[in-house]
Amino acid sequence: MSYEIIRDPLWNNIRADPLALRLVDTPAFQRLRYVRQLGLAYLVYPGASHSRFEHALGAYHLAQRALSLFDERDPAHQIGADTCRLVRCAALLHDIGHYPFSHALEEIGALHHEEVARPLITSGAVAAVLRESLGDDAPDRIMALIRGQSDSPLQGLISGSLDLDKIEYLKRDAFMCGVNYGDIDADRLLDSLRLVRDPDRGVITVGISEKGLSALESLLFAKYQMYRNVYWHHAVRSATAMYKRLVDGALRAGSLDAATLASFTDEGLLEELARRAPSPVLAALRERRLYKRIFECPAAALPAEAGEWIADDRALVVAVEDQLARELGLAPGELLLDYPAKTQMLGLDIPVSRRDGSVRRLTAAGWQGAINLPQLSEELYGSARWLRVFACRRVALNRDAIMELASLTGADVARKLEKGKLL
Repeated sequence: MSYEIIRDPLWNNIRADPLALRLVDTPAFQRLRYVRQLGLAYLVYPGASHSRFEHALGAYHLAQRALSLFDERDPAHQIGADTCRLVRCAALLHDIGHYPFSHALEEIGALHHEEVARPLITSGAVAAVLRESLGDDAPDRIMALIRGQSDSPLQGLISGSLDLDKIEYLKRDAFMCGVNYGDIDADRLLDSLRLVRDPDRGVITVGISEKGLSALESLLFAKYQMYRNVYWHHAVRSATAMYKRLVDGALRAGSLDAATLASFTDEGLLEELARRAPSPVLAALRERRLYKRIFECPAAALPAEAGEWIADDRALVVAVEDQLARELGLAPGELLLDYPAKTQMLGLDIPVSRRDGSVRRLTAAGWQGAINLPQLSEELYGSARWLRVFACRRVALNRDAIMELASLTGADVARKLEKGKLL
């Protein structure tokens, strides 16, 4: 089989086989060249202009490396060639449904990008290539891998505690942002991957050797550090809140169609907004006149479950934003609430091949002698996730009133809103 070499700043040489090249050349995949991996983070970290296209190629590269190691180390557990090709394709295509500016639109209720990927993979040019090369059921099998619903022993490479996507994006994002927070030991992690028999289900699955646990813990801490310092950086979240307000407003006004959002590139969507829904917020975002923090509070200082309505109830959030703006002498859209949607900071569920030959499942509860991951996860959440209020200019805000508002349930906030006074 002949391979083409693709030069990459992170992994150096990526060897792409003919099937991968055909998939890369489809219009759906080429769109990823123009969708930034880190959304609006480039407004804070200028180097963060890398794309989903590069990340997808990197995930494909790591899949090749992992499969080669399995073949070399575990001949007794050899996986069929077609299954390996499916896994490589799943790694390549896993982000094909991403919206412009990454995950932000999922926070306003847009369909999850993995579901957006379904029609792109199961119909059209991508599906035609997959069916011709791998069989009629290939698109559905690849979707199952991407959604974490496959019974393949290699499922864990595509969706799991130590999936290749995680290794790739943490490594690439840190490299491109010029920070060391996500500089994980990818070689050690890949070399520690094993095909083991799951102690609970009795099936062959992806696990890790005991000697790789320290590298796995480092990956979990790197993920936390990247959320704290890059993904949830206050200026990144300000830009994201402005972008969400723009798109949400255009959708509500009928200027944009939710069904077409995933067909846009980053700049294409901004141009469409400029044409169909121009606004001062859009102009400010494009000129990097980001809204300023007028309130912020770490999750650790809030009662449990406080503020979740800000992450979950978009319509209520917009109504509260506009009422608060009026009370503070601002126009609608000039004040924004932000509380990032919860993510699984330290999710962990993976079989470990121990030095004595036994296999034991490592979960978030850990085992004797391991770090207390559940407690640590809550502590890290409390310091990384912040409730913030942004505004177009500095205005005085009653901190106690905002703390009280955030501590209410969504239903209580809605009742208070009906009375016409929030602060």
